[in-house]
Amino acid sequence: MNPYSKLVSDFARLVAEGKTLPLGGFPPASRPAIAADAPKVLFFAPHPDDETILGGLALRLMREAKWNVIDIAITLGSIKARKPGRLQELQNACQFLGFHLELSAPEGLDDVKPATRGHNPAAWSQMVGIVAAILEKHRPQVIFFPHELDWNSTHIGVHFLILDALKAAPGLQCFLVETEFWGQMQSPNLLVEYNAETVADLMAATSFHVGEVQRNPYHILFPAWLMDNVRLGAELVGGQGGAAPSFLFAQQFRLRRWTGSQVENCYAGGRFLKATENPSDLFKL
Repeated sequence: MNPYSKLVSDFARLVAEGKTLPLGGFPPASRPAIAADAPKVLFFAPHPDDETILGGLALRLMREAKWNVIDIAITLGSIKARKPGRLQELQNACQFLGFHLELSAPEGLDDVKPATRGHNPAAWSQMVGIVAAILEKHRPQVIFFPHELDWNSTHIGVHFLILDALKAAPGLQCFLVETEFWGQMQSPNLLVEYNAETVADLMAATSFHVGEVQRNPYHILFPAWLMDNVRLGAELVGGQGGAAPSFLFAQQFRLRRWTGSQVENCYAGGRFLKATENPSDLFKL
């Protein structure tokens, strides 16, 4: 008898059970008191739900370091009829996690794509100005945004929109945390562990995006994706042939720094951040 048969069957059973769980509607998770002058974290989300799928490190910064996390919704999706519904879902998800929410525009921005950057410079310049004004307003300590090869055209567009906006915000210095979801990063340098409570809260928050997860219940597969990040990060972040971390759940990131005029590396090689370590330690010069 194959000794792994029960393990695989148990995984399949749990996924099936997960699909029967309620979507959204939960009371807000516990949120610490945040000082008015706490460092700011801006999470530039290409779509509603990116703040929950990719927001684990931001959530840890809010909960453990008591930093002020603000989700900046760059778009509300591309389907105009769905925008009011997606906005309501986004508001509910952010309220659950304890993130503040700010829209780039009343209905979000449209066509945030590399093609717009290349072929419609006037529209692109207007969007750069909007994001630069957000950066100037908040003067963040850390910003999150997708990496340049994240496959989805809006994710890639947001990457270049943020870099162009940084150049248009003179004097701003901050840390850059690049995320991945659709396309694997070629050079991640940070693997961040999440405990079971964090994973469960991110799943629950994602379930508030009811219209999306009814179409594709990707929130149920979230733990499996985090487990695969451990497999990848052990080698991509830790180095080929290195000892694998004892994590069960983690996400990969690329951490760098914006000096006011260019991007710089923060350290050589890669780094693992355990669930027991304060994430604010990552952002000390």
